[in-house]
Amino acid sequence: MPNSGVLSAHEIVKAYGAHVVFEDLSVVVAPGDVLGVVGPNGAGKSTLLRILAGLDAPDAGHVQLSGGTAGYLPQEPDPRLGEPLIAFLERRTGVAEASTQLDIATEALARGEAGADDSYAAALENWLELGGADLEPRAQAICRDLGLDPRALDVETSALSGGQTARASLAAILLSRFSFLLLDEPTNDLDFQGLDRLERFVRERPGGAVIVSHDRAFLDATVTRVLELDEITHRATEYGGGWSGYQTLRATAARHAESGYETYRSERQRLEDRGRRQRAWMDTGVRNARRKSEPDRNLRAARAERSEKQAAKVRATEKALERLEPAEKPWRRWELDLRFGGAERAGSVVARLEQARIRRGSFSLGPIDLELGWGERVALAGPNGAGKTTVVQALLGRIALETGQHYVGPGVRVGELDQRRSGLASDDALLDAFVVKTELSAQDARSLLAKFGLSDDHVARPAASLSPGERTRAMLAALMAVGVNFLVLDEPTNHLDLPAIEQLEVALDAFDGTVLLVTHDRRLLDAVRVDRTITLA
Repeated sequence: MPNSGVLSAHEIVKAYGAHVVFEDLSVVVAPGDVLGVVGPNGAGKSTLLRILAGLDAPDAGHVQLSGGTAGYLPQEPDPRLGEPLIAFLERRTGVAEASTQLDIATEALARGEAGADDSYAAALENWLELGGADLEPRAQAICRDLGLDPRALDVETSALSGGQTARASLAAILLSRFSFLLLDEPTNDLDFQGLDRLERFVRERPGGAVIVSHDRAFLDATVTRVLELDEITHRATEYGGGWSGYQTLRATAARHAESGYETYRSERQRLEDRGRRQRAWMDTGVRNARRKSEPDRNLRAARAERSEKQAAKVRATEKALERLEPAEKPWRRWELDLRFGGAERAGSVVARLEQARIRRGSFSLGPIDLELGWGERVALAGPNGAGKTTVVQALLGRIALETGQHYVGPGVRVGELDQRRSGLASDDALLDAFVVKTELSAQDARSLLAKFGLSDDHVARPAASLSPGERTRAMLAALMAVGVNFLVLDEPTNHLDLPAIEQLEVALDAFDGTVLLVTHDRRLLDAVRVDRTITLA
């Protein structure tokens, strides 16, 4: 992989209709740079990656790639119907497109077209640079390392389990030989082993990378700089010093902005008050100077002189106000106000599996004995493919057991956030689907969704068309709308922005019911109190 070249964006402007995403955004990524892009959902993080990749065009400004190649790997696996895994990997690594261009150039060369020699040489160089010559043997080795049967390369991606799909997406990243990697939420659905592998890959590769991620531990381990997008000002601010440097510098900048505004506000108030007093004294002096009842001409002249001096002071104060450097009031960013609860306490046993055996196709699990008591906070851990989601669904009675029993106690009100966010994935308008799910009135549903950053534009769209982050927020709003005492959260931080994750941590800490948590978010596990962890091998 070449380690030369620079990827840069200069004064980029992007808007969708009247909605401005960002303006005058400039950034430079050199080999060895790992730029983390952060900001709330809707700030334009994915849009920026697509513009840097050349998939979307900016409204103004330009992107320049001087040498090398840039590859964009989106947050959704985007498998295609009938596409085998090897074809998926070829497409995601850019080899498929490079092969197509090489075939076109080869045919042109065979026909003896003018300039075909140069076109063929460029196409061949690009195909070799992207790793087309040895992709399949490398894919077999990577799949074996990740616990995927190399024979799965011929299997359609639509037939892969959730864990296998996550590993396939990771394989596509590890196989990529782009000079610049543009990764959108690459940590979603990865287990701890996959996260460690991805971190090492990003740190050790010589090329540059731009990464959008919500995983704070991953960002801390990989990024060299942070670019923060502001959804209010539509500007971008860059911070050096990696993730820890970003946190320190951002906190310092926020304090300085607050202090600067308070100093400006206080000084402006002082000058305005002084100006009002001076004008009042000046007006009084003018009236006294004009009093015809005063017979002493000298006294009248002295009063007029004092009035003129007071007028000069007023003008000086007004000049000081004009010269005062204005400071903008720091924006109070929108924060998700998340709370769970509202249901009465359930019995001492909330849910239980007894000698449960589960079979789904060729996958089998069990026998399992698992009991969750009232108020317990349990984390379910294990590598991708171990069956964590399967156990959760069996515990809730969503899938049939081959043998054994499941039990959900009386009075248990389940609030579930499933990994695929399928609770709000219909073709109905979000508002209609939300009303059905929560039994709220349309007006109350609309108001609650707005508190979760979902506006009138969002609620009219089909629920399934929402972005993963928007659908996650809608699901969290639904959990808040209905009374629950048993929270089942499967990878809850996937697709959430960092401020929302922090609010989720606060809400979980305040929740007094039972919690079953499936997550590979290491910082979330550190922040949330867990009574015990159950690990599936």
